[in-house]
Amino acid sequence: MLTLQTEQTHCNMEIEIKHGTETVICLSGQLDTLSSPDLEKEITAILEGDAKKVILDGSKLTYISSAGLRLLLILQKRMSQKGGKFVLRNIQDSIMEIFRITGFISFLTIE
Repeated sequence: MLTLQTEQTHCNMEIEIKHGTETVICLSGQLDTLSSPDLEKEITAILEGDAKKVILDGSKLTYISSAGLRLLLILQKRMSQKGGKFVLRNIQDSIMEIFRITGFISFLTIE
């Protein structure tokens, strides 16, 4: 498992690769303008690999800004283009409300 703490931010990311084709990303803290660029670099590296399914565990994610929403949109689009699947799990109610308000709930797969 890889753990990344983005500099000067309040967001941590743990990455677990299961059987080579399934990747679980556990975010904790805030996904915002400061943390999104570092996380995007890590996620881009994952997508360039053999991952067929990327699962984002949001059980410890406390805040998401428009930059974080953009990152989720990019991840969804890239996984779709490569024939893979992007799934969100354990999303807190406050984040789910943001997905509802922004319309993201209509195209994200949330379990």
